[in-house]
Order: sequence, then structure tokens, then C-alpha cells
Amino acid sequence: MIRRPPRSTPLYSSAASDVYKRQAYKVCFKQKVLTMKFISYKHNSEPKFGIIDNNLITDLTGKISGADTLKDLIFKNGISEAKTYASANPGNLSVDDIEYLPLIPNPGKIICVGLNYSEHVKETNRTVEENPVIFHRFPESQTAHMQPIQRPIASDNLDFEGEMAVIMGEAGKHVKPEDALKHIVGYSCYNESTIRDWQRHTRQFGMGKNFEKTGSFGPHMVLAEDIKDYKELTLETRLNGEVMQNAKLSQLIFDIPILISYVSKAMAWRAGDVLVTGTPGGVGFKRNPPVFMKPGDKVEIEVTQIGVLSNTIKDEIV
Repeated sequence: MIRRPPRSTPLYSSAASDVYKRQAYKVCFKQKVLTMKFISYKHNSEPKFGIIDNNLITDLTGKISGADTLKDLIFKNGISEAKTYASANPGNLSVDDIEYLPLIPNPGKIICVGLNYSEHVKETNRTVEENPVIFHRFPESQTAHMQPIQRPIASDNLDFEGEMAVIMGEAGKHVKPEDALKHIVGYSCYNESTIRDWQRHTRQFGMGKNFEKTGSFGPHMVLAEDIKDYKELTLETRLNGEVMQNAKLSQLIFDIPILISYVSKAMAWRAGDVLVTGTPGGVGFKRNPPVFMKPGDKVEIEVTQIGVLSNTIKDEIV
């Protein structure tokens, strides 16, 4: 609460103005602490993680319970302490001096969901399944914000898939849907880029989803506590500035609590695990004519209240 200056201070004097400014700054500062964004990055060839605010980074590597990665910080329940540390140690490293890494470079697992928006089900001539369509990515398939997505030598069928990613805490197994949201640490953007012809080699999606440097993850994590209702968020994919996909998270067929609970019946959710929640309609290979990403293209995935994930496309070089 901003308090009025003392009665002895003229309301419109410079002293009163200074009082209001100082108190307003404190209020704004507290609000900033609550909306800090966590990133993973490389500086001087060393992998690090920290909090970014106004394009300045507070390095958290080794500062909170000895955590050397964002995944480790989550495991050690260090998010609150990290926010306190960053509020007392404002960033002094410019974003221009770092190289982004995938938000969680080393997740134990990346669980992806297929056919989770009705328009995407319709455009692929599929039907809504009784259970979620689950497949997996490997960490080696990832790339980062402002880093190239790689079109492989093996195929030119590189397609975009804008999605929202969920970063999990140490939830364990057999999570009830009604308890699922409390195990989410934060949200981010994901471009689950796919090699379409390889995806269709068999009924299993795996090969088309795991080419190196195709799954872009970032730019940062916004804490779940700072998102009032994820269902109000909008997801948009743009290719060279043209909107290709647009949907509300409220349109998910299998909602996030259902997905978390379903997966937990088979395997435990561990700190830093990633759930990639599905892509809307508008994918490139179902357009007429098909649209595939090519070298020089710029693709952006935006989720409102979270941020914009941006990548260019480059060919694989052996």
C-alpha cells in the first residue's frame, strides 16, 4: 500500500512527490519480483541459469543450495529463494552477451501430446481418441531461443508445431487431476518441429519427432503462480510474420490436469520434466499447397503472458 506523505508536507510539493515516487517504486519492485523469468544460457562457453528482467540477467548458478541447473533448482525447491536473491542482486549481464540454451537442457523426460486440439484432429483426418496420444522427445533433439532449428539432410519436410510447455516439479506417481496444478512449476513456449515424412514411416511418431535441433524450447519460464488461469492464454505460430496457428489453451481436448494424471499412472513426474501439451490446427503439411520451413525462414511461437520463442531455419551441415 502506498501511504500519503505526512500532513505537514504540502500535497503537491516536490517532497511529497518524492515520497510517492519512492513508495510507488517499492510497490513496482515487489511486483517485478513476482514476475521474474527463469532462463538457461551459456556465457563464456559455460552453461548457466538465472533470472532475466529488462534484458539483464542475474546469474543463479551455484548460488541457491548449490544448484547448477534450473532442473536442479526445481528439485531443491529453490524457486522462492532464487526470487529473493535476484531481488537483492539485480541483473548485470546483458542478454546480448549470452547464448540461450533450451530452458531445461537436461530433462529426465519430455512427454508430448498429439492430436489435442479439435481443428488439428480434423485437418489430419483423425478421430478423437479415448485416451491422450502420448509420445516422447529426447533432450538431444532440442534447440533454444534465437538458435537455429535444423532442417536435416534426410528430408525437407520440416514442419512447425507451436505448443505450450509445462515444467513439472517433483510430483511422483498417481497424481489426482484435482491435485495436478499444484505440481506445475512454470510454463514456457515450445516449437515441436516435425519431419513429416519420417513421422509417417510407421504408426509411431518417434523418428519424425527426434531429429537433432528440431524441438525449440524457451525463451524463459514464467512461474505458474504468476499465471492466474492458463486457459485464458492464447497460442500463436507465425512463419515469416504470417499467422499460421492461433488457439486458446481452453481448447485443449485433454486438459493439463488430465494429462498430468494420466502420465503419472505409468511413470513418476520428476523435477524439471517437461509436458508439451499439443499443437492447434494450421500445420504446414496439411495446407494446400503444403508449407514446410526452409533455410532463412523465421518462425515464432507466442503464448500470451509468457513470451515469444523465435528461431531461424538452417540446413544441417555434416
